Amino acid sequence: MGYKPRVPAKPRTIERRKSDHINVAASGAADFRNRTTLLEQVHLVHHSLPERAVEDIDLETELLGRTLSAPVVISGMTGGTPEARDINRALAGAAGELGLAFGVGSQRAMHQHPELEDTFQVRDAAPDVFLIGNIGAVQARDMGADAVADLARRIDANAMAVHLNPAQELIQVDGDRDFRGQLDTIAALVKELPVPVIAKETGCGLSPKAARSLRDVGVRAVDVSGAGGTSWVAVEAVRAANESDARALGSEFWDWGLPTAVSTAACAKQELQVIATGGLRSGHDVARAIALGATAGGLAAPVLRAYQDGGRDGAVAFLRRVINGVRTVTLLTGCGCSDELIEAPRHLGSELAAWLSDLGLR
Repeated sequence: MGYKPRVPAKPRTIERRKSDHINVAASGAADFRNRTTLLEQVHLVHHSLPERAVEDIDLETELLGRTLSAPVVISGMTGGTPEARDINRALAGAAGELGLAFGVGSQRAMHQHPELEDTFQVRDAAPDVFLIGNIGAVQARDMGADAVADLARRIDANAMAVHLNPAQELIQVDGDRDFRGQLDTIAALVKELPVPVIAKETGCGLSPKAARSLRDVGVRAVDVSGAGGTSWVAVEAVRAANESDARALGSEFWDWGLPTAVSTAACAKQELQVIATGGLRSGHDVARAIALGATAGGLAAPVLRAYQDGGRDGAVAFLRRVINGVRTVTLLTGCGCSDELIEAPRHLGSELAAWLSDLGLR
């Protein structure tokens, strides 16, 4: 079809880009300006007679055939730098300790530069963690299924996230500009990879149309990565400080995307397993997402900030608070397990209700 793979960036260029991504995302400088996740408009109804003890609340969750201790995922963030190696190993260890899932950032860097592979290697730090690999759909298209399978094998991944990020790439200086063939690529990966495929957005959310298309080619799980948290359009706009055109375009589309709550509902309607990411900050947010049909909630930037403030112990403490928040909402809505939150009575705010109505998701 005439695809023209880009010339691989040099290792130092990749390291600089990955370091920029970590610093900008953690700083909050690229958070959405006006658009929220709309999860704050999911008001779950309090039940004063739960008739349960806290220790009776069951948070175990099945994701792609694997049981997690709680419906929480540390979303893929980074790789490709010495700093990223430390982050990945610490956070994978935290996830393993708590029985959660953990994802690495894009493995494009290790594919192009094998010497960076150790920055993605976490299995010795977290032998039992549910580990999610990561590669862009455009890169997977150019690499082929065998090479993607090799990326999963080399880090011993349990699943492979294939990310979709056209908005980010259009702002990124020298980013990808040809997005043809992505759905066919995902369809081939679903058939040929030895591990499940998770289709993953990157801050702009998966629409009802995208969810249907992914379901139709055999995808079983998605990571919605909706609007409302870190804007990866904004990350690239901040990075493009000396490129006036990219900075201007990034500023114009800073708030582009489908709110996380809407994207979660859209994907759940297609009976996909949904990892709700994009702006989740607490166990309350995770519980709201589950009420909209998510299997689990994913967090990235707040976990990174907790790690930067307190190391691995800080990340573990933060994640325990998230888990406790999910447990608290489950009990206070009269549910016995987090899976029951989808049936919990709720009131939806007017903006979220209008989105769901307009998209036929109510």
